[in-house]
Amino acid sequence: MAEFEFLKSLIIILGVSAVALFILNKFRIPSVAGFLIAGILIGPHGLELIKDLRLVEIFAEIGVVLLLFTIGLEFSLKKLLALRKTIFIGGLLQVLITFLIVLAISNSLGRDINTSLILAFLIPLSSTAIVMKLLFDRAEIDSPHGRISLGLLIFQDFCVVIFMLMIPLLAGGDKGVKEIAWVLVKSAAIIAAVIISARWLVPRALHQIVHTKMRELFIISIIFICLGAAYLTYQLGLSLALGAFIAGLIISESEYAYQAISDILPFKESFNGLFFISVGMLMNFNFFISNFSAVMLAVLVIILLKTITSTIAVFIIGSNLRVSLHSGLILSQIGEFSFVLAVAALKANLITEGTYQYFLSTAIITMLLTPLFLYISPQVSIWVTSRKLLARLQETKAFTETSKATDRKNDHVIIIGFGINGRNLALVLKDLEVPYVILEMNSRTVSKWRNEGEPIFYGDGTSQEILQKLGIRRAKAVVVSISDPSAARKIVMTARKANPGVYLAVKTAYLAEVQDLLAIGADEVIPAEFETSIQLFSRVLQFYHMPKTLIDKYAGKFRKDHYRLFVKGETPKRLFHDTIAVMPDVDYESHVVEKGSPSEGRSVRELDIQQKTGAHMIAVKRGEETIKGLLADLIFQEGDIVFLIGDKSSLENTYSLFFKSKP
Repeated sequence: MAEFEFLKSLIIILGVSAVALFILNKFRIPSVAGFLIAGILIGPHGLELIKDLRLVEIFAEIGVVLLLFTIGLEFSLKKLLALRKTIFIGGLLQVLITFLIVLAISNSLGRDINTSLILAFLIPLSSTAIVMKLLFDRAEIDSPHGRISLGLLIFQDFCVVIFMLMIPLLAGGDKGVKEIAWVLVKSAAIIAAVIISARWLVPRALHQIVHTKMRELFIISIIFICLGAAYLTYQLGLSLALGAFIAGLIISESEYAYQAISDILPFKESFNGLFFISVGMLMNFNFFISNFSAVMLAVLVIILLKTITSTIAVFIIGSNLRVSLHSGLILSQIGEFSFVLAVAALKANLITEGTYQYFLSTAIITMLLTPLFLYISPQVSIWVTSRKLLARLQETKAFTETSKATDRKNDHVIIIGFGINGRNLALVLKDLEVPYVILEMNSRTVSKWRNEGEPIFYGDGTSQEILQKLGIRRAKAVVVSISDPSAARKIVMTARKANPGVYLAVKTAYLAEVQDLLAIGADEVIPAEFETSIQLFSRVLQFYHMPKTLIDKYAGKFRKDHYRLFVKGETPKRLFHDTIAVMPDVDYESHVVEKGSPSEGRSVRELDIQQKTGAHMIAVKRGEETIKGLLADLIFQEGDIVFLIGDKSSLENTYSLFFKSKP
């Protein structure tokens, strides 16, 4: 029954994946960490549920082929242009600095040049799968440290391709210039094939396939392209994984990329599970126990090294020191693509089995520690950069830029974060001639909007000194609109301490953060997800012709109760209900009388709304008073709210009476 051993092993892996995901979801542990642990337990060096190492390596190879293909599908060069400085300068600095330091350390320990080079390839890479998943779960993808981490990870993923091409060259040893040149020619041919396929061949083939309207044919074709490209690169002497990545990249540049992603990505977690469980099975747990001290020392050195090099690289490209350190801590682990390179290096006899197991043990421990580092990184980065010497270093730039521009501002608004919410607020404040100043951590955003004439400065709002330069003691309000929850909490505490009377409004991603922010000093917390829900039910109630006062009352109750649903309390449910809501052919509208409009200063009789438009006026709200009944002699005033009913056409005609021009 040996022919069914493969099926048995696959069933065990899939079953363990399902159990692992279920348990991990209960404890909110990242799936990758659980997969690695599960692999260690069921592998040849654990409970021995799967004993055949050759079979395990096949699963790992299949897993990484599928994993790299899905990564390639999501790898779009066009979308990443906005991060080009972080990717190509920050990423290059991080990889290069780490590479050189690891190479120097390895050589000093007496390792041969090939082993030293392989280790220098493996250690700079961080885990795209783990970091991106954790950042997404914490809604920090769009935060400064999230964007920077993404940029550096993209460059690292690109380096995998280069490092993969280098392994055959290193394995060639003394084969000579001709053999090395032949590998380079094959590599150039593959790159040319990617360009040609991405622009002409694959899009045309997929166009014909899509026109058959057979989804199963489309999916089969996508899988064929993936496996076919992987096999082709393997036949050319390169890796299966590299071919799979190229296949994903080819499809990602076509107009059918979104459909391919939609069909393939639902299986991505399964691909991840297959790969990471297989990697866990390759780890020799007895080796780890026997070399525990050496492995843990290596873990400590790697975490410190990668944190420092990433922090330096990010700081050099202009990021704040706190964000640089935050990003460095997040990227301190060894990545999944390092396993790919390690397996390839082992097969090419560039590293020994002992070095391979040493690396596996070290890498897996760093991965398991990643959730902890992501959790503590905000507190650690804030604490470290608040030390006097480092604080002065990160604040120098902000001091020189803000000192002159903010000295004369009083009763102004400090806007921290200049995304869509910050820009909309600034637009309104400018129109109303309310003074304001903006603080932003993205240097490109600062440069762009400074050229547009905005009072925007680069700096970190968690710094008390920078807030002082922005005039926090003289400010009337502070609005925090950033995607970094830990930084937002620190800003609230710092601003409240500096100016106990300032009005503090904070935008947050989730409802769960509202109470914490209110407790530490925020006056108003607006959770984006909840405000969206209020807008949603408001639109639905409007569609059912419910009056605006009723909608506002419901929205007000939601907000007043700190965004908790209520079940008791009186509401004017029948306000206008009998005359409007039950009449399917009657619509409802309300207008505010605008200064200079045809209605201002004229009586209801003079305006003759019904004769001119066909709509009927039923009430006017002036201040706190609602005026109903006989309204013929009422003179319209600026700011009056006029309530009307009628069909859609007649209500549209009323716009011209209450506005200067029809909106």
